[in-house]
Amino acid sequence: MQQFTTILTLLVLVALFSVIARRLAFPYPIFLMVVGVALSLVVPLLPVVNTLPRVELNPDIVFTLFLPPILYAAAWYTSWRDFKANLEPISVLAIGMVFATTFAVAWAASTFIPGMTWTTAVVLGAIVSPPDAAAATAVTQRLGLPGRIMTILEGESLVNDASGLVAYKFAVAAVVSGTFSLASATGQFVLLLLAAIPIGLAVGWIATQIHKALDGLDTAVDITITLLTPFAAYLLAETIHASGVIAVVTAGLYVGRRAPMLHSSRMRVSAIAVWELFIFLLNGLIFILIGLNLTFILNSLSPRHTPWELALYALVVNAAAIGIRLGFVYAADAVSRLVRKVLKKKLIFTSWKHTMIIAWTGMRGIVSLAAAFALPYTIHNGEPFPNRDLLLFLTFSVIVGTLVFQGLTLPTLIRRLNIGSDEAACRTHEKAVRLQAINAAQRYIAEQQDALALPDYIVEYVTASHDHRILHLDHDAEENEVAVLSVKLHREALDIERQTVVRLRNQGIISDEVLHRIERDLDIEELRLPEKA
Repeated sequence: MQQFTTILTLLVLVALFSVIARRLAFPYPIFLMVVGVALSLVVPLLPVVNTLPRVELNPDIVFTLFLPPILYAAAWYTSWRDFKANLEPISVLAIGMVFATTFAVAWAASTFIPGMTWTTAVVLGAIVSPPDAAAATAVTQRLGLPGRIMTILEGESLVNDASGLVAYKFAVAAVVSGTFSLASATGQFVLLLLAAIPIGLAVGWIATQIHKALDGLDTAVDITITLLTPFAAYLLAETIHASGVIAVVTAGLYVGRRAPMLHSSRMRVSAIAVWELFIFLLNGLIFILIGLNLTFILNSLSPRHTPWELALYALVVNAAAIGIRLGFVYAADAVSRLVRKVLKKKLIFTSWKHTMIIAWTGMRGIVSLAAAFALPYTIHNGEPFPNRDLLLFLTFSVIVGTLVFQGLTLPTLIRRLNIGSDEAACRTHEKAVRLQAINAAQRYIAEQQDALALPDYIVEYVTASHDHRILHLDHDAEENEVAVLSVKLHREALDIERQTVVRLRNQGIISDEVLHRIERDLDIEELRLPEKA
């Protein structure tokens, strides 16, 4: 009962403070984390509000419950074409950047923090090396970045957890056992990644076959399969000690590419609503849990560290984590430019400003904190894991530092650099594709009229909606008065239909079941109207 109450309380907090964050035009992940930090500090001092949850992070729950669906949803909506086209920078960031960060942070920690050995410092570097998928997506998705930058950032966040967790695994093993083999670690790293890809493809293929079998039969079951697929891929891969992250991403890319031909429109509308709610709740819980765990981190700190020492250590590690990303990204871009100039290939980025945004977007999140909490308490000889309490604190400081400092300054940086999105070009391309699709449909209707000798009124009825859509493609709905008025009239007419149906239900003339069926059709029809008109 206590756990159930805690979950409900957390969900209420997520909903409440997410609304406040949106009203303040504040990124809700950062706002929720700050609220969590405030609650973790205030609640122990106020017995009156001691009913607020005190939740210690469970690493197994994070890796098994939170990570798979977030990665799967991101992979589902990732364009395979764009992902493949930007595979070079994504691979450099997801693998090279992770290991560069691991050793840069390790060097800084072992050099400037007394008592921090090299092997323990490498563990810290591996923990904070991968930028978080949830943080990157939640903070950047509303900033209007160019499509290529978003593709690279999202692609990096999809893959880097795998390389980061593998580095973490071997670093911890080296501390616990006292031995380490670079050749063995490299070989196992490659094996873990390569073994996960066929698992992800197999799970994705099975999921698509199930979706085909369920097409139009049971929408609820069909949506349930989409929710279970990422967990199946992750758990199956982890069972054979492969990378669950890569398996989930592979399955998401595979199924997402085939989804348009798998599902009915009704299923898609319902599934999108379910997944948006699911991911919102997971993200909200993740970031408020990060903040709430500050109490446990502070309680674990040994008394040998003064507040000023801890602040200095946190500053050193944050500077290393942020600084190495800036240096590495620019160095990688310079090398890429040189190689592409020699090979006479097109540059990935034509402006240093784009490189700057990539370099500045390195927020850490729940994966790093979960990895820190998952550290063993003892090593092979029974002694405590060295500096475990300090590693927890430093991990938390990097999460807070990158989320708050980089996350809040990123919008200002984008404005100062005057980086505009490529939305206008995308809309132009989208318009051309829409016209092509509608014209193809109209040709098919004309062919069917001739082949089946259909009456003109049937053809006119079917083509009316296509003609209406062409009107809004040919004229910008925000500038064309006719288009604006037609959409306004259409929306008002749908409202009248809805009010009429509700009145008939209230009068007892129709049942609620009939109301809901008609209401759903009206909602779908309204969704087809331009949003800004």
